[in-house]
Amino acid sequence: MTPATLRVTLFAIAVLATIVAILTFVRALVVMYQRVATGQNAPGRLRPIGPRLWMTIKTVLSHREFRGRPGVRIAHWFVMLSFPILALTLITGMGKLRTSSYSLGAIDHFPLWEWIVELFAWTSLIGITGLIVLRITSGIGRDKEAEGETRTGQAASLASRFLGSTRWQAYFVEFVVATVVLAVIGLRSLDYAAGITGVTDEAGQLLLDPTYATAMHYPTTAWLGNALAGMSSAALLNSIAILSFLKVMISMAWMTVVGVQTSMGVAWHRFLALVNIYARRNADGSKTLGAASPLIVEGAPLLSEEQLDDLDDDATLGTGTLADLTWKQRLDFMTCTECGRCQELCPAWNTGKPLSPKLLTLSLRDHVAAVEQMEALGDKAYTEDEEGNVLVDSNAPNTAHTPDVLEALIASGNTGETGVSMQASPLVGDVICEEALWDCTMCGACVDQCPVDIEHLDTILGLRRHQVLMESAFPRELARPFRSLETKANPYNQAPRKRLEWAKNLEFDVPVIGEDVEDASEVDWVFWVGCAGAYDDKAKKTTQAIAELLHVAGVKFAVLGNAETCTGDPARRAGNELLFQMLAQQAIETLNEANVKKIVVSCAHCFNTIANEYPELGGTFEVVHHTQLLNRLVREGALTPVPPKPGEDGRKITYHDPCFLGRHNQIYEAPRALLSSDPALEVVEMPRSGERAMCCGAGGARAWLEETRGVRISQARVDEAGATGAKVIATACPFCSQMLGSTPTPSGAQQGIEIKDVAVLMLEAVRRGEIEEATK
Repeated sequence: MTPATLRVTLFAIAVLATIVAILTFVRALVVMYQRVATGQNAPGRLRPIGPRLWMTIKTVLSHREFRGRPGVRIAHWFVMLSFPILALTLITGMGKLRTSSYSLGAIDHFPLWEWIVELFAWTSLIGITGLIVLRITSGIGRDKEAEGETRTGQAASLASRFLGSTRWQAYFVEFVVATVVLAVIGLRSLDYAAGITGVTDEAGQLLLDPTYATAMHYPTTAWLGNALAGMSSAALLNSIAILSFLKVMISMAWMTVVGVQTSMGVAWHRFLALVNIYARRNADGSKTLGAASPLIVEGAPLLSEEQLDDLDDDATLGTGTLADLTWKQRLDFMTCTECGRCQELCPAWNTGKPLSPKLLTLSLRDHVAAVEQMEALGDKAYTEDEEGNVLVDSNAPNTAHTPDVLEALIASGNTGETGVSMQASPLVGDVICEEALWDCTMCGACVDQCPVDIEHLDTILGLRRHQVLMESAFPRELARPFRSLETKANPYNQAPRKRLEWAKNLEFDVPVIGEDVEDASEVDWVFWVGCAGAYDDKAKKTTQAIAELLHVAGVKFAVLGNAETCTGDPARRAGNELLFQMLAQQAIETLNEANVKKIVVSCAHCFNTIANEYPELGGTFEVVHHTQLLNRLVREGALTPVPPKPGEDGRKITYHDPCFLGRHNQIYEAPRALLSSDPALEVVEMPRSGERAMCCGAGGARAWLEETRGVRISQARVDEAGATGAKVIATACPFCSQMLGSTPTPSGAQQGIEIKDVAVLMLEAVRRGEIEEATK
C-alpha cells in the first residue's frame, strides 16, 4: 500500500472514530449535567464569582492539595498541564493523516512553543511512569486485605490506599497518557528525520523545511530524529501516518470510553475537579473543616428556632434518599478520582472498621448512576416469575459497582453480595451500612487530604441528621448523653451545681462571673472549662493546671461556674442538630449577658464550636486555646519553666495532635513550642503527626460509643506512640486524654505510658523549683 493510500484509509477511519467519540462525549456531558442539576439547592456555592475563579486557578496551578507529597505533586502537575498544552498536537496528528506536510504554520515552528511541547511531553511521560509505579507498589497487600486481614498501622494504610479503586479504569487512563505523549515525542522525532533528509509528500511538498531541522526547534527530539534518519522516504511517510493515526485513535478511544463510563471519576475529574473546587463551601479556598455545615431545609440554612417553627410538617431534615442530595454532593461523588488518599489516613478504615471515605463516596456515586439507569429502562428492567415475584431483567445490570469496588465493599462488611440498591431507597441501610455511618470520628483527614475538595463530612453529617431527626435511629449508647444534654446541659449526666468542684482544692479562689465579678469586663479572659474539664476526673487535673498557670502568670480571669453549659458539639456531630441549636443559643445568650469578649478554652471541641460555629448563630468572640495563651505567657516571661538538675536526662515525650485543634483549626505549633520551652523534655514525633496525625477515636460523639469491630483507634494510636520510645503522650484536649488514657499500655510493652495534657506538663516545669526546694 502506498503512503497516500494508507493515509486516506487511516484518515477515513479516524474521522469516523472522532465523530463517534464526540457524540458519545457530548451525550455524557448532558447526562452528567442532568444528574447534578436534579440535586437540591446548595446555597452560596457559586458566588462571589471573581474570588472563586481566582481561588480555583490558584488551587489548581499551585497543586497545594498535594502538600507532603512533593514527588506526586510534581508528577501530577506536569501530567495535568500536558492535557491542554498538547491538545494542539491532536489537531496536527489529524492533519498529517490528510497531508503529510501538514502543520499549524507559525505556531508549530515557534521555538518557545516547541520547547514547551517537548518539555511537557517528556515530563508527562516521566510523571505518568512514576504514578503507575506508585499505584502498583501501593497495591501490594491488596489481595491479603481483601481476604479480611485486619487493617491496622501505617504499613497497612499505605497498602490499602488503592484497595477498592477500579484498576482497569486507572490503568486505561495512565496508558492513554503514556501512549499519547510517546506519540508526540515520536512524531517530533520523525518530523526532524524527514527534515534533515529532505523527504517530500506526493505533491512534492517538503514535510519539513530544512531550516527548521535544528536543535533550536527540536531541543530534546533531534537525537531521536538523527537515529531515524536512515529510514527510506516511504518508511518515514508511513511511520508518520501510522503514529498520527494511533495518536488520534487512542485519544478518541479515551473520549468514547469515558463518554460511556460516566462514573469514571479517574478520567472525568480533570474536568469536574475545576467545578468542584470552584463550588467548595469556603470561597477563600480553605477546606470544609472547622465549622460543620448548617442544616439545609427547603433550600436555606436552619439557624434559629423561629425558622424551625415555620417549617412545613412534611419538611425533610438531613439526607435520607437520593432526592435529598444537593447538587454539590452529587458533583462530589462524580469527581472522586479514587486516589485513596482519604482512605489512607482514615482512622476507622485503618483499624478494621467498615467505613472508608472513598468507598462511601463510590457507593453513593454508583447508587445515583444505577437508579438513573434502571429508571431509564423503566418496565423493561423488571419481569415476574410464575409466583408473581418481581425480578430484575437479565438485560439490566445486576450490580452498580465495578468488581474492584464491590470486592472491597464486601470485604469491609459494608454491603451484601450485589452492592448498593439499584432502586431509589433509603441511603442508610441500602447504600451505606449503619455501622459505617457511625464509625466516623469527624477527624477531617478525608476532607483535608482530598485533592478535588470532596466534602465527606458534610455528607456523613447529613445522613446522621436524617437518622436522628427523622428516623430516631441512632446507636443506643447515644440515648443517655442526648437525654442528659437536654435536661442537664452536659453529656455526663452530672448536676450543673458540680461544675465548680474542680476548683475546691486550689490554693486560690477562682472568680465566678455574676458572683465575684459583675461581668467579664472586669477580667482579661473568661476561662471556658467545658463539660469534660468540669466532670471528668482526668480532665479536672488539666483544668486545675490551667487555672494555676494563669494565676502564677498574673492573668485576671474568671469562669461562668454553674451558668456554663455544653457548647453542643457532641449533639451536632452525632446528627442531633436541633439539640445543638438549643444548647448553642443558650450558651451564646449566657456569654452575651456576661459581656464576654475574650475566651480561653481547654477543650479542642469547645474551641472549634465557639470560634467557628457560634458566629453564624450570633455569637462572635475572641477565642484562644489554652496552649496558645500559655505559650504567649512563656514568651512574655510571665511563665518560666525551671531547668532540671544538672546531669538529669530529659524525659522523652511525644505529642498527639487533637483533630479539632490541629487539622480543623491549623493549630500545630503552639503546643509544640510550649513543650519545647521545657528543657527537661525531649520531644519526639510519631510517624503520623501534624496534618497527617491519627485521631484518638473520640470525635463525632464516638467518645460515648463502643468500638465493636477491629482494633480500637486509641489502641492503635498508643501503640504508635509507644514505638517512639516515649514515656509520656502529651495531649491538648480532654477527650484525647480520656481515649488514650483508657488504653495506657502499648501492645507488647512491659511498662505503661503516661497521658498528660500540655498544661499539666507546663505546671510541673514551672513548679519544679518549688518542689525541689520543699524536699530539701
